[in-house]
Parts: sequence; structure tokens; C-alpha cells
Amino acid sequence: MLLGGLTVAAGGSVAAAIATAGYRTGSPGAPAAGGPAAGGPAAGQTGPATGPATPASASTPGTEVRSADWAALRRELSTHKLLRPGEAGYDTAKMLFDPKFDSKMPAGIAYCAVPADVSACLAFVRRFRLAVAARSGGHSYGGWSSNGGLVIDVSRMSLVRVNASAGTATAGAGTLLIDLYNQLAAQGLAVPGGSCPTVGIAGLALGGGVGVVGRLFGLTCDNVVGVQIVTADGVVRECGEDSDADLFWACRGGGGGNFGVVTAFTLRTHPAPDLVLFYLTWPWSAAADVISAWQDWAPFAPDELWSNMHLSAAPGGVPQISVGGTYAGSTEDAQALLSRLYAAAGSQPDSAFVQSEGYLTCMLVEAGCASLSVPQCHLPSQNPAGVLGRPPEYAKSDFYAKPLSAAGIQTLLAQVELMQQVPGAEGATGGVAFDAFGGAINRISKDATAFVHRDTLFLAQYTTSWTPAPGSKDAGAGTAPVASQLAWLTSFRAAMRPYASGQAYQNYIDPDLADWQRAYYGANYPRLQRVKAAVDPADVFRFPQSIELPA
Repeated sequence: MLLGGLTVAAGGSVAAAIATAGYRTGSPGAPAAGGPAAGGPAAGQTGPATGPATPASASTPGTEVRSADWAALRRELSTHKLLRPGEAGYDTAKMLFDPKFDSKMPAGIAYCAVPADVSACLAFVRRFRLAVAARSGGHSYGGWSSNGGLVIDVSRMSLVRVNASAGTATAGAGTLLIDLYNQLAAQGLAVPGGSCPTVGIAGLALGGGVGVVGRLFGLTCDNVVGVQIVTADGVVRECGEDSDADLFWACRGGGGGNFGVVTAFTLRTHPAPDLVLFYLTWPWSAAADVISAWQDWAPFAPDELWSNMHLSAAPGGVPQISVGGTYAGSTEDAQALLSRLYAAAGSQPDSAFVQSEGYLTCMLVEAGCASLSVPQCHLPSQNPAGVLGRPPEYAKSDFYAKPLSAAGIQTLLAQVELMQQVPGAEGATGGVAFDAFGGAINRISKDATAFVHRDTLFLAQYTTSWTPAPGSKDAGAGTAPVASQLAWLTSFRAAMRPYASGQAYQNYIDPDLADWQRAYYGANYPRLQRVKAAVDPADVFRFPQSIELPA
């Protein structure tokens, strides 16, 4: 049978048809800004703030860390798991999501299961003046989930507990998004979040959290009602509106890795709605009209509708444009809204898939896992059944506070078309994904949380990816073909800057962004600096774009 242009064999599943068609509306993911500062409570344990597990030593700066010191730290950890270079499992353990960073060699990787483990690690870091990075999903676009010092890995802090009477769920901050969605869906619940299945909840929530029901329920950070975090002094703090309110404010949009290692989030839950999935394609000749219609439609639609628009090209290929999204309502109402888009664009799409599905199925589709089970929708290092790969990618972002002019649309089309001429690497592709804002996202004031981007129409993520050659170092990121892709991406964003707001998304962290303080945080940056000075005066949590101490 036919479903909106997709062929479904008799007895076949809609998910399988979607997978065959290559359907995916979600953006490549929401990596944590500055490396996901993450963790989670063991067995859902929370409690009052406690002092450092181990007092800071009087050792002088530069004191050599001996093997015996590392062994002592290993004994302090409840997991007793700390991997060092040369040890079995280290080469896999050090890998981040993007293989461009495979050359990073941390001195130690500590697997923490309870907040006291994190406190012990921070005491160790302070004693020996080591660099430290917190890691959950390891999706930082800058590779800042790792460094040459100690990596605090909190992937074992992944318990999710629902408090039905309070309408909340407590999630260990090492919880991966697909596991959070799966566990909540089993109880008919949902929390808004991103599409990339292997992103950790901490990196997502700390920097914002854009997702398919954001216009209906708000960003992930808007649904955080409590944070458990271990600050640089080793203290375990319970933050909320009535406790450590400034730190709580900063943890909702202030970016990962800046203020401490989060060990748990308490999240507001919502009844999980069935969603109408839609995926539409037009010929490239209609692209200008589709862009114009979409930008006047998606950000102003009812809150129940979310949509994104993709434009992409490959060297020597034909550019493509598609519109995807979800609607929390009936198929008939979704079709009526889509008819308005078609009328504004002046044409019907070449192909249109429109079908209602359960919430978890929709999240699997958005994750690119339509034909996979939840266990398969992981990296092999995360789940024995996992089959996902680690695609290398470069990315940049812009927010748009007003629609693109005719000149802006022509610039956009020209820049995508230039990808056809790029002498890229094997499997090279490049393009842009626009996510509609508005709705619940924009009804929150700019200073209510650290997430300042509340007057935007849509978010753009410019990307380029490729297939690394077997055995290539760091996924071939230093080769001439990949360098040409990065040059195209940099030029693409520069060409679009006159039409954008000047802001960028902190979860799509960009190591090349010179004015990142203003672009990520705007007028909220001075307050973030004051919070930083209060909880990390020695600047223990430091990376190239970490919140700076006040001058």
C-alpha cells in the first residue's frame, strides 16, 4: 500500500517503510557545549549537600602523579574502574562520539556511579592541579568532553525514576536520550529533548535542549525543576528555585562543563502524545518558494506542530530540499496545516508521508532508528546490541529572528549549490537544517533561565560530514578533501551572517566562533560569570569556551 508516496508491503511496518525511504527529520544531534557535565545518582539516591569526600592536599602545583596515586583513586571509586593509557579497554573508553578526536589521550578515565565518586575525582584534580572534563554522551563538537587530564565519565549514572504524584522524573545525568524516552514511554510519559539517541541528558539540558515537542512543552532546560551537582570544592548541592537559585538558573542554558559535574536532573513530565509524522520533498527548482513558505508557516503554527527544513548537496550531486516534522493531534488537522504550507509554496510536494505513530516510535524515527530496536539504537560501546556508527562532522549555527529576505534566500540556495563543486572526501555531504522555534519556547523571558534565545523564529545548523577512510587518523580531518569541506562550511555561515541574529546555539559549540560569549549567552553572560566566581573561583572547570571569571 502507499502512505504519502512511501510503499509499504502488505503486513509491513510503517517504521520499516520510513527507514527504507531514508526519513529523518531530526538534526544530527544536540552535543553538549564544552563537553557534557554529567552524572547521576546511584539507585536514585539524593540527599542534602555534603562536604568534599576527600580534603584537598597541600601538594604544590606540578606535583607528579605517580602510579600509586592513580591506584589510590581507583580504590576510592565505588566502581573501582579507572582506565589509564596502555590498560585493557582504554582505547575504546577514550573515544568520543566523533572520531575526529580519537587522538585525545586522557591520563585517566574514572567511571563514577555515585556523587561521592565525583567528589573523590575532584579532590584528586585539585590536589594534582590536573585538567578535568566531565563526560556523558561525549558529543561536544569541540571535543571538550576529553582532555589530557582526568575524564569523569558518568555513563553508569543512568537510572530513571518516576514520581507520578509529583509529575516528575529523576534521571541520572549519564542517561542517554533514547533510554530516557524508552523508560518514560513505558509509563506513558515524555520529556522534551533532542533527536540524537546517544546524546546524554546532561549536555542537552545544560545548554538548552531543542526537540520535536519543544514548541508544545518548551526546551529540555525549561522542564528541569531540580539539579544535583558536585561543584569544584567536592560539595554535592541540590539546586532548585528555592535552593542555590543562581546556580539552578545557570544550569538551565549556561552550557555543560562550566559550573560542576551534574549527577541528576529532576524533570517535569508530560503525557506522551501520539504524533503525526510528516516528511515532504520538493524538486530543487521549487526550493525558493518552499523556503519562503516554510519560514512564514512553521514558527507561527499552533504549538502542537514542530517542523524543520533540510537543504543539502553532495559533490557532483543534485541539491535536495525536504520538510519534516511532527504534530500532536489528529491526522486530519495535520493535513489541514500542511495544506496551508502547500498553498503558500504554490505547489504540492513530489512525495509526502503523513502518518500517526506512538511517541516512542516517533522518537526512534527522529533518531534515524526507524528499523532498529531500542537496544540497537546505541553505539556498540554503549550496548552490546548497538549498531550505530560514529560519523565525523563539522557544524556551525545561527539563530534567525526575522524571515529571510529574497536576497537571503538566494544566498542560501547559492551556498548549498556550491557544495556540488567541493572536492570533498569519500561520502561527503553538506547542508543546513532549520528548526522552527516559537510557541512555548518563546513565551519564556530571556532572563528567566540562562538560555537567552527567546525571540527567534528558527535555528540553523550548518553541517558537513564524510566517510573516513579505513585506518585514517582522526577520521582524516587533516586531509585536503576534508579541509575543503570545512572551508565551504565556514564560507557558508559567513555568507548567511548578514541575515541572521548574530547569536549561536551553545549546544552546537563552535571552536572557531570568536564572539562566543555574546553569541551563546547575550545579556545573560555577566550573571553567568558571577555564578562561576561563586562556585568555581579557582576555575577548575576550564576549556577554550568555558564561562570566564569576572575581570
